[in-house]
Amino acid sequence: MELFETITESLQTLTVNKLRTSLAMLGIVIGISSVIALISLGQASQQSVQSQIQSLGSNLLTVLPGAQTTGGIRQAAGSGESLTYADATSMIASKSIPDIQNISPEFSKRSQVTAGGANTNTNVIGVTSAYQTVHNVSLSEGTFITDQENSSLAKDAVLGPQVVSDLFNGADPLGQTIRINRIAFHVVGVTVSKGGSGFQNPDDTIFIPLQTAQKQIFGVDYLSSIAVQAKSSGVMTNAENEAGYFLLAQHKLSDPAKADFSILSQSDILGAADQVTGTFTTLLSGIAAISLLVGGIGIMNIMLVTVTERIREIGLRKALGAMKKTIITQFLVEAIILTFVGGIIGMVLGIAISYVLSLFVLHLPFVLSWFAVVLAIVVSGGIGILFGWYPARKAANLSPIEALRYE
Repeated sequence: MELFETITESLQTLTVNKLRTSLAMLGIVIGISSVIALISLGQASQQSVQSQIQSLGSNLLTVLPGAQTTGGIRQAAGSGESLTYADATSMIASKSIPDIQNISPEFSKRSQVTAGGANTNTNVIGVTSAYQTVHNVSLSEGTFITDQENSSLAKDAVLGPQVVSDLFNGADPLGQTIRINRIAFHVVGVTVSKGGSGFQNPDDTIFIPLQTAQKQIFGVDYLSSIAVQAKSSGVMTNAENEAGYFLLAQHKLSDPAKADFSILSQSDILGAADQVTGTFTTLLSGIAAISLLVGGIGIMNIMLVTVTERIREIGLRKALGAMKKTIITQFLVEAIILTFVGGIIGMVLGIAISYVLSLFVLHLPFVLSWFAVVLAIVVSGGIGILFGWYPARKAANLSPIEALRYE
Protein backbone atom coordinates (compact mmCIF):
# COMPACT_ATOMS: atom_id res chain seq x y z
CA MET A 1 0.00 0.00 0.00
CA GLU A 2 2.85 2.36 0.89
CA LEU A 3 4.53 1.71 -2.50
CA PHE A 4 1.24 2.40 -4.32
CA GLU A 5 0.90 5.73 -2.50
CA THR A 6 4.51 6.56 -3.38
CA ILE A 7 3.89 5.84 -7.07
CA THR A 8 0.67 7.90 -7.06
CA GLU A 9 2.42 10.82 -5.40
CA SER A 10 5.34 10.58 -7.85
CA LEU A 11 2.97 10.70 -10.81
CA GLN A 12 1.24 13.76 -9.37
CA THR A 13 4.59 15.47 -8.84
CA LEU A 14 5.80 14.71 -12.38
CA THR A 15 2.58 16.00 -13.97
CA VAL A 16 2.85 19.38 -12.22
CA ASN A 17 5.45 20.52 -14.76
CA LYS A 18 4.64 18.56 -17.90
CA LEU A 19 7.12 20.36 -20.17
CA ARG A 20 10.09 19.66 -17.90
CA THR A 21 9.02 16.04 -17.50
CA SER A 22 8.72 15.63 -21.27
CA LEU A 23 12.15 17.15 -21.90
CA ALA A 24 13.65 14.87 -19.23
CA MET A 25 12.23 11.81 -21.01
CA LEU A 26 13.26 12.98 -24.48
CA GLY A 27 16.85 11.78 -24.21
CA ILE A 28 15.71 8.31 -23.12
CA VAL A 29 13.11 8.17 -25.92
CA ILE A 30 15.70 9.07 -28.56
CA GLY A 31 18.30 6.67 -27.17
CA ILE A 32 15.99 3.66 -26.81
CA SER A 33 14.33 4.17 -30.22
CA SER A 34 17.74 4.57 -31.90
CA VAL A 35 19.13 1.38 -30.37
CA ILE A 36 16.04 -0.67 -31.31
CA ALA A 37 15.86 0.73 -34.85
CA LEU A 38 19.58 0.27 -35.57
CA ILE A 39 19.78 -3.26 -34.16
CA SER A 40 16.65 -4.28 -36.11
CA LEU A 41 17.92 -2.69 -39.34
CA GLY A 42 21.31 -4.34 -38.84
CA GLN A 43 19.72 -7.76 -38.44
CA ALA A 44 17.48 -7.10 -41.45
CA SER A 45 20.53 -6.21 -43.54
CA GLN A 46 22.29 -9.34 -42.33
CA GLN A 47 19.28 -11.49 -43.23
CA SER A 48 19.00 -9.84 -46.65
CA VAL A 49 22.68 -10.48 -47.43
CA GLN A 50 22.39 -14.10 -46.29
CA SER A 51 19.33 -14.73 -48.46
CA GLN A 52 21.01 -13.16 -51.49
CA ILE A 53 24.15 -15.26 -51.02
CA GLN A 54 22.11 -18.44 -50.53
CA SER A 55 20.02 -17.63 -53.61
CA LEU A 56 23.20 -17.94 -55.68
CA GLY A 57 23.32 -21.66 -54.92
CA SER A 58 23.28 -24.16 -52.07
CA ASN A 59 26.22 -26.26 -50.83
CA LEU A 60 28.41 -24.16 -53.09
CA LEU A 61 32.18 -24.04 -53.47
CA THR A 62 33.83 -21.52 -55.78
CA VAL A 63 37.23 -22.31 -57.28
CA LEU A 64 39.12 -19.15 -58.23
CA PRO A 65 42.41 -18.83 -60.12
CA GLY A 66 45.44 -17.68 -58.17
CA ALA A 67 46.82 -14.17 -58.09
CA GLN A 68 48.46 -12.85 -61.25
CA THR A 69 51.88 -11.20 -61.08
CA THR A 70 52.54 -8.45 -63.61
CA GLY A 71 55.81 -6.53 -63.68
CA GLY A 72 56.76 -7.95 -60.29
CA ILE A 73 53.49 -6.72 -58.75
CA ARG A 74 51.19 -9.37 -57.31
CA GLN A 75 47.53 -8.61 -58.01
CA ALA A 76 44.44 -9.76 -56.13
CA ALA A 77 43.46 -13.42 -55.83
CA GLY A 78 41.28 -14.48 -58.76
CA SER A 79 43.15 -12.34 -61.27
CA GLY A 80 45.22 -15.19 -62.69
CA GLU A 81 44.59 -17.44 -65.69
CA SER A 82 45.32 -20.83 -64.14
CA LEU A 83 41.87 -22.42 -64.53
CA THR A 84 40.85 -23.83 -67.91
CA TYR A 85 37.81 -25.45 -69.48
CA ALA A 86 39.85 -28.68 -69.60
CA ASP A 87 40.14 -28.58 -65.79
CA ALA A 88 36.36 -28.45 -65.50
CA THR A 89 35.66 -31.17 -68.09
CA SER A 90 38.26 -33.44 -66.47
CA MET A 91 36.66 -32.89 -63.09
CA ILE A 92 33.21 -33.65 -64.52
CA ALA A 93 34.50 -36.95 -65.97
CA SER A 94 36.46 -37.92 -62.84
CA LYS A 95 35.40 -40.78 -60.55
CA SER A 96 37.62 -39.59 -57.67
CA ILE A 97 35.29 -36.88 -56.42
CA PRO A 98 32.26 -38.79 -55.06
CA ASP A 99 31.01 -35.93 -52.83
CA ILE A 100 30.67 -33.47 -55.70
CA GLN A 101 27.30 -33.36 -57.46
CA ASN A 102 27.57 -30.65 -60.14
CA ILE A 103 30.35 -28.59 -61.72
CA SER A 104 29.83 -25.30 -63.52
CA PRO A 105 32.76 -23.74 -65.43
CA GLU A 106 32.28 -19.97 -65.89
CA PHE A 107 33.86 -16.96 -67.54
CA SER A 108 32.51 -13.51 -66.71
CA LYS A 109 33.37 -10.02 -67.85
CA ARG A 110 31.54 -6.74 -68.11
CA SER A 111 30.73 -5.64 -71.63
CA GLN A 112 28.76 -3.05 -73.56
CA VAL A 113 25.49 -4.46 -74.89
CA THR A 114 23.09 -2.82 -77.36
CA ALA A 115 19.57 -3.52 -78.61
CA GLY A 116 18.05 -1.12 -81.10
CA GLY A 117 18.76 2.36 -79.80
CA ALA A 118 19.30 1.28 -76.18
CA ASN A 119 22.57 0.18 -74.58
CA THR A 120 23.90 -0.86 -71.20
CA ASN A 121 27.11 -2.02 -69.59
CA THR A 122 26.43 -5.33 -67.90
CA ASN A 123 28.01 -8.54 -66.67
CA VAL A 124 28.24 -11.19 -69.43
CA ILE A 125 28.76 -14.73 -68.12
CA GLY A 126 29.74 -17.67 -70.30
CA VAL A 127 28.08 -20.79 -68.86
CA THR A 128 27.12 -24.38 -69.49
CA SER A 129 23.78 -25.98 -68.69
CA ALA A 130 25.03 -26.88 -65.18
CA TYR A 131 24.98 -23.22 -64.17
CA GLN A 132 21.20 -23.22 -63.86
CA THR A 133 21.21 -26.07 -61.32
CA VAL A 134 24.27 -24.98 -59.37
CA HIS A 135 23.16 -21.37 -58.96
CA ASN A 136 19.40 -21.93 -58.56
CA VAL A 137 18.48 -19.95 -61.67
CA SER A 138 14.78 -19.94 -62.55
CA LEU A 139 13.29 -18.71 -65.81
CA SER A 140 10.25 -16.49 -66.19
CA GLU A 141 10.09 -17.38 -69.89
CA GLY A 142 12.08 -19.21 -72.55
CA THR A 143 14.91 -21.69 -72.02
CA PHE A 144 18.39 -21.66 -70.50
CA ILE A 145 21.71 -22.30 -72.25
CA THR A 146 22.08 -25.97 -73.27
CA ASP A 147 25.18 -28.13 -73.73
CA GLN A 148 24.34 -28.37 -77.44
CA GLU A 149 24.44 -24.57 -77.73
CA ASN A 150 27.74 -24.55 -75.89
CA SER A 151 29.45 -27.15 -78.09
CA SER A 152 28.14 -25.58 -81.32
CA LEU A 153 29.24 -22.05 -80.31
CA ALA A 154 25.64 -20.85 -80.62
CA LYS A 155 24.91 -17.16 -80.29
CA ASP A 156 22.00 -17.40 -77.87
CA ALA A 157 21.52 -15.29 -74.74
CA VAL A 158 19.48 -15.43 -71.54
CA LEU A 159 18.83 -12.03 -69.95
CA GLY A 160 18.42 -10.96 -66.35
CA PRO A 161 15.38 -8.75 -65.50
CA GLN A 162 17.50 -5.62 -65.06
CA VAL A 163 18.98 -6.04 -68.55
CA VAL A 164 15.49 -6.50 -69.99
CA SER A 165 14.42 -3.26 -68.33
CA ASP A 166 17.50 -1.38 -69.56
CA LEU A 167 17.34 -2.59 -73.16
CA PHE A 168 13.67 -3.22 -73.93
CA ASN A 169 11.76 -0.86 -71.61
CA GLY A 170 8.91 -3.26 -70.88
CA ALA A 171 8.73 -4.94 -74.29
CA ASP A 172 8.98 -8.75 -74.54
CA PRO A 173 12.65 -9.54 -75.33
CA LEU A 174 12.10 -13.18 -76.29
CA GLY A 175 13.15 -13.71 -79.90
CA GLN A 176 14.75 -10.25 -80.11
CA THR A 177 18.36 -9.57 -81.08
CA ILE A 178 21.02 -7.95 -78.90
CA ARG A 179 24.64 -7.18 -79.70
CA ILE A 180 27.52 -8.03 -77.36
CA ASN A 181 30.76 -6.45 -78.50
CA ARG A 182 28.98 -5.83 -81.85
CA ILE A 183 28.18 -9.55 -82.30
CA ALA A 184 24.48 -10.41 -82.66
CA PHE A 185 22.84 -12.77 -80.16
CA HIS A 186 19.33 -14.24 -80.16
CA VAL A 187 17.42 -13.88 -76.86
CA VAL A 188 16.10 -17.30 -75.82
CA GLY A 189 15.18 -16.76 -72.16
CA VAL A 190 14.66 -14.37 -69.24
CA THR A 191 15.52 -15.23 -65.62
CA VAL A 192 13.40 -14.67 -62.52
CA SER A 193 14.55 -11.75 -60.38
CA LYS A 194 16.73 -12.59 -57.40
CA GLY A 195 16.94 -9.05 -56.12
CA GLY A 196 20.05 -7.04 -55.46
CA SER A 197 21.74 -3.84 -56.44
CA GLY A 198 25.11 -2.36 -57.25
CA PHE A 199 27.95 -3.65 -59.37
CA GLN A 200 27.29 -7.33 -58.63
CA ASN A 201 23.51 -7.29 -59.09
CA PRO A 202 22.56 -10.87 -60.13
CA ASP A 203 19.65 -9.47 -62.16
CA ASP A 204 22.00 -7.29 -64.20
CA THR A 205 23.48 -10.26 -66.07
CA ILE A 206 23.48 -11.89 -69.51
CA PHE A 207 24.19 -15.61 -69.89
CA ILE A 208 25.69 -16.96 -73.12
CA PRO A 209 27.34 -20.30 -74.02
CA LEU A 210 30.74 -20.60 -72.37
CA GLN A 211 32.75 -21.51 -75.46
CA THR A 212 31.07 -18.75 -77.45
CA ALA A 213 32.17 -16.28 -74.77
CA GLN A 214 35.73 -17.61 -74.70
CA LYS A 215 36.39 -18.06 -78.42
CA GLN A 216 34.23 -15.45 -80.16
CA ILE A 217 33.51 -12.62 -77.72
CA PHE A 218 36.47 -12.23 -75.38
CA GLY A 219 39.21 -14.33 -77.02
CA VAL A 220 40.44 -16.15 -73.91
CA ASP A 221 41.28 -19.75 -73.09
CA TYR A 222 40.88 -19.61 -69.31
CA LEU A 223 38.01 -19.48 -66.80
CA SER A 224 37.03 -16.85 -64.25
CA SER A 225 35.85 -19.53 -61.83
CA ILE A 226 34.53 -23.05 -61.42
CA ALA A 227 31.43 -23.45 -59.24
CA VAL A 228 31.31 -26.80 -57.45
CA GLN A 229 28.14 -28.08 -55.78
CA ALA A 230 28.53 -30.63 -53.00
CA LYS A 231 25.96 -33.39 -52.59
CA SER A 232 24.93 -32.08 -49.16
CA SER A 233 25.96 -29.55 -46.54
CA GLY A 234 27.41 -32.37 -44.46
CA VAL A 235 30.10 -33.24 -47.02
CA MET A 236 31.22 -29.68 -47.85
CA THR A 237 34.65 -30.21 -46.31
CA ASN A 238 35.13 -33.51 -48.16
CA ALA A 239 34.03 -31.93 -51.44
CA GLU A 240 36.46 -29.04 -50.93
CA ASN A 241 39.33 -31.46 -50.30
CA GLU A 242 38.40 -33.59 -53.30
CA ALA A 243 38.25 -30.59 -55.63
CA GLY A 244 41.51 -29.21 -54.25
CA TYR A 245 43.54 -32.40 -54.58
CA PHE A 246 42.08 -33.11 -58.00
CA LEU A 247 43.17 -29.71 -59.33
CA LEU A 248 46.60 -30.05 -57.73
CA ALA A 249 47.08 -33.30 -59.63
CA GLN A 250 45.62 -31.74 -62.79
CA HIS A 251 48.15 -28.89 -62.58
CA LYS A 252 50.96 -31.29 -61.62
CA LEU A 253 51.56 -29.68 -58.23
CA SER A 254 52.56 -31.80 -55.25
CA ASP A 255 52.69 -29.07 -52.59
CA PRO A 256 49.29 -27.58 -51.61
CA ALA A 257 51.09 -24.41 -50.51
CA LYS A 258 52.02 -23.78 -54.16
CA ALA A 259 48.46 -24.14 -55.46
CA ASP A 260 47.68 -21.72 -58.30
CA PHE A 261 44.02 -21.56 -57.29
CA SER A 262 41.91 -21.02 -54.18
CA ILE A 263 38.61 -22.51 -53.03
CA LEU A 264 36.03 -20.34 -51.33
CA SER A 265 33.09 -21.99 -49.58
CA GLN A 266 29.64 -20.50 -49.17
CA SER A 267 30.06 -20.56 -45.41
CA ASP A 268 33.22 -18.44 -45.79
CA ILE A 269 31.25 -15.82 -47.74
CA LEU A 270 28.36 -15.89 -45.26
CA GLY A 271 30.79 -15.64 -42.35
CA ALA A 272 32.55 -12.63 -43.87
CA ALA A 273 29.24 -10.92 -44.65
CA ASP A 274 27.92 -11.61 -41.14
CA GLN A 275 31.11 -10.20 -39.62
CA VAL A 276 30.90 -7.00 -41.67
CA THR A 277 27.19 -6.37 -41.01
CA GLY A 278 27.60 -7.34 -37.36
CA THR A 279 30.49 -4.90 -36.90
CA PHE A 280 28.52 -2.04 -38.43
CA THR A 281 25.44 -2.88 -36.33
CA THR A 282 27.53 -2.92 -33.15
CA LEU A 283 29.22 0.35 -34.08
CA LEU A 284 25.96 2.13 -34.84
CA SER A 285 24.28 0.71 -31.74
CA GLY A 286 27.21 1.94 -29.65
CA ILE A 287 26.77 5.42 -31.05
CA ALA A 288 23.03 5.27 -30.30
CA ALA A 289 23.79 4.07 -26.77
CA ILE A 290 25.67 7.29 -26.12
CA SER A 291 22.35 9.13 -26.34
CA LEU A 292 21.08 6.85 -23.56
CA LEU A 293 23.94 8.03 -21.37
CA VAL A 294 23.17 11.65 -22.25
CA GLY A 295 19.49 11.04 -21.49
CA GLY A 296 20.37 9.54 -18.12
CA ILE A 297 22.51 12.53 -17.22
CA GLY A 298 19.62 14.78 -18.26
CA ILE A 299 17.29 12.94 -15.90
CA MET A 300 19.82 13.26 -13.05
CA ASN A 301 20.05 17.00 -13.66
CA ILE A 302 16.25 17.34 -13.66
CA MET A 303 16.02 15.37 -10.40
CA LEU A 304 18.71 17.55 -8.80
CA VAL A 305 16.70 20.63 -9.78
CA THR A 306 13.61 18.97 -8.30
CA VAL A 307 15.47 18.33 -5.04
CA THR A 308 16.49 22.00 -4.88
CA GLU A 309 12.91 23.17 -5.51
CA ARG A 310 11.50 20.84 -2.86
CA ILE A 311 14.03 21.37 -0.03
CA ARG A 312 11.45 22.91 2.29
CA GLU A 313 9.02 20.07 1.54
CA ILE A 314 11.72 17.48 2.29
CA GLY A 315 12.62 19.26 5.54
CA LEU A 316 8.98 19.34 6.62
CA ARG A 317 8.49 15.64 5.87
CA LYS A 318 11.63 14.72 7.81
CA ALA A 319 10.56 16.94 10.71
CA LEU A 320 7.26 15.07 10.79
CA GLY A 321 9.12 11.76 11.06
CA ALA A 322 9.63 10.63 7.47
CA MET A 323 12.41 8.04 7.33
CA LYS A 324 15.49 8.43 5.13
CA LYS A 325 14.42 5.29 3.21
CA THR A 326 11.07 6.88 2.38
CA ILE A 327 12.67 10.00 0.92
CA ILE A 328 15.09 7.92 -1.18
CA THR A 329 12.24 5.72 -2.43
CA GLN A 330 10.17 8.78 -3.37
CA PHE A 331 12.85 10.27 -5.62
CA LEU A 332 13.98 6.93 -7.02
CA VAL A 333 10.41 6.07 -8.04
CA GLU A 334 10.09 9.43 -9.82
CA ALA A 335 13.32 8.80 -11.76
CA ILE A 336 12.28 5.23 -12.63
CA ILE A 337 8.87 6.38 -13.85
CA LEU A 338 10.56 8.97 -16.09
CA THR A 339 12.90 6.44 -17.65
CA PHE A 340 10.38 3.59 -17.84
CA VAL A 341 7.74 5.69 -19.62
CA GLY A 342 10.45 7.10 -21.87
CA GLY A 343 11.63 3.55 -22.58
CA ILE A 344 8.11 2.39 -23.56
CA ILE A 345 7.65 5.38 -25.88
CA GLY A 346 11.13 4.84 -27.34
CA MET A 347 10.42 1.13 -27.85
CA VAL A 348 7.21 1.82 -29.81
CA LEU A 349 8.91 4.59 -31.80
CA GLY A 350 11.96 2.40 -32.56
CA ILE A 351 9.79 -0.47 -33.83
CA ALA A 352 7.79 1.94 -36.01
CA ILE A 353 10.95 3.54 -37.44
CA SER A 354 12.58 0.20 -38.25
CA TYR A 355 9.33 -1.03 -39.87
CA VAL A 356 9.00 2.01 -42.13
CA LEU A 357 12.69 2.15 -43.07
CA SER A 358 12.94 -1.61 -43.71
CA LEU A 359 9.90 -2.03 -45.92
CA PHE A 360 9.44 1.33 -47.62
CA VAL A 361 12.88 3.00 -47.76
CA LEU A 362 15.62 0.34 -47.74
CA HIS A 363 13.42 -2.51 -49.09
CA LEU A 364 14.70 -4.99 -46.51
CA PRO A 365 12.77 -7.68 -44.64
CA PHE A 366 11.33 -6.36 -41.36
CA VAL A 367 13.13 -8.03 -38.45
CA LEU A 368 12.04 -7.25 -34.89
CA SER A 369 14.92 -7.77 -32.48
CA TRP A 370 13.42 -9.04 -29.23
CA PHE A 371 16.87 -8.68 -27.69
CA ALA A 372 16.70 -4.95 -28.41
CA VAL A 373 13.16 -4.69 -26.99
CA VAL A 374 14.15 -6.44 -23.74
CA LEU A 375 17.29 -4.30 -23.66
CA ALA A 376 15.12 -1.18 -23.91
CA ILE A 377 13.04 -2.16 -20.88
CA VAL A 378 16.03 -3.24 -18.76
CA VAL A 379 18.18 -0.25 -19.69
CA SER A 380 15.38 2.26 -19.10
CA GLY A 381 14.80 0.89 -15.60
CA GLY A 382 18.53 0.66 -14.93
CA ILE A 383 19.12 4.27 -15.96
CA GLY A 384 16.35 5.38 -13.61
CA ILE A 385 18.00 3.63 -10.68
CA LEU A 386 21.55 4.63 -11.65
CA PHE A 387 20.95 8.30 -12.33
CA GLY A 388 18.18 8.72 -9.77
CA TRP A 389 20.20 7.39 -6.84
CA TYR A 390 22.43 10.43 -6.32
CA PRO A 391 19.60 13.02 -6.26
CA ALA A 392 17.54 10.71 -4.02
CA ARG A 393 20.45 10.25 -1.61
CA LYS A 394 21.14 13.97 -1.59
CA ALA A 395 17.50 14.68 -0.69
CA ALA A 396 17.49 12.05 2.05
CA ASN A 397 20.67 13.43 3.66
CA LEU A 398 19.32 16.97 4.04
CA SER A 399 19.15 18.24 7.61
CA PRO A 400 15.52 18.98 8.56
CA ILE A 401 16.47 22.23 10.34
CA GLU A 402 18.61 23.54 7.47
CA ALA A 403 15.95 22.47 4.95
CA LEU A 404 13.20 24.35 6.79
CA ARG A 405 15.37 27.49 6.89
CA TYR A 406 16.02 27.30 3.12
CA GLU A 407 14.69 30.28 1.17
